[in-house]
Amino acid sequence: MMIAFNGRGSTVGRQDDADALDATLMEQLLPPSAVRALSAWLSGTGAPYAAGAGSQAVPYVPGRWSGIEPWPDQFPERSHADVVTVDRAQVVEAVREAAARGEWARALVASYVWGQGRTGYGPHRLRAVLAEPNLSDVLARAGTALRSEGAVEAYRLLSGAVRGWGPAFFTKYLYFLSVATDAPGTPRALILDQRVARVLRARATRVGLDAEVASAPDTAAWTWSDAGWTAHRYGVYLRWMDAAAGQLARSGAGWPAARPDLLELALFSGAWNPAE
Repeated sequence: MMIAFNGRGSTVGRQDDADALDATLMEQLLPPSAVRALSAWLSGTGAPYAAGAGSQAVPYVPGRWSGIEPWPDQFPERSHADVVTVDRAQVVEAVREAAARGEWARALVASYVWGQGRTGYGPHRLRAVLAEPNLSDVLARAGTALRSEGAVEAYRLLSGAVRGWGPAFFTKYLYFLSVATDAPGTPRALILDQRVARVLRARATRVGLDAEVASAPDTAAWTWSDAGWTAHRYGVYLRWMDAAAGQLARSGAGWPAARPDLLELALFSGAWNPAE
C-alpha cells in the first residue's frame, strides 16, 4: 500500500509527513537481518554486556579534570595522572548518591566525564556548563520532572535550557539519573546521540522506501538529524527502542528482557547497519 506524503515545505506539512513515517517505523521494528546482526554482536564483541550495559567502561585521565567541582566522591582524585576507566554501573552509583543529597551538579559531572572520556576539550566545555547561572535550578527541575512526569518532559525542560549542554550529553544525565533513582514510568530515559540517530535515520528511510513513500529520505533526514532533536522526537525514539528491545527479548536470540539501554549500546557500537 502506498502512503501519500504531502511534501509541503511548511512545518505543519513536514510534521504530518514525519508522523506518517513514524507510524510506519513503529509497525516495522527490526527486520530478521537486524535480529541476526544484534544476536551475533551479543555473542561476540558484545558478550561482556550479556547481562546488561552496566559494564561498558570508558577510559579517562582524572588529572585532566582538575578544577572541576563538585567532583564525584567515587571517582579517583584529580591528582591521578594515569588512565583509569569508569563504567556505567559506577556512574549509576555516583549519581545515586549525589541525587540522594540533592547534589544535581555532582550527578551531572559523573555523567559528563563518562560521556567525554579522554576527549581533550571535555573539561573545558564542562567548566563552561557548570558556570551557567541557571544550571542548578534547571537540573533540579529536570530531576523532579523525570520522577513525576517522565523522561520526555524532563527532556523538554533541558532542551535549550543550558548553554553549551546539548541533548547528546543531557540525555546521558537523564539516563543515569533514571537508572540511579529508579524513576517510574515507561519508556525509561535513554542516551540519544548522533551515532544512534543515524541508525534510526537509515531504518526510517528504508521502511519508508519499502512502503513507497517518495519523501521518506528527506523526512527521515529532517526528523533524525545529527543534533537538536525535539522532545517529541525523543519520545518517538524511546518508544521505538523499548518496542525493538522487546522484540529482541522475544526472538530467542538470548537478548535480556527490559534492556533498551543494551540496544542503545549495540547501535552506538555499530552492531547493525540498516542500510545494508
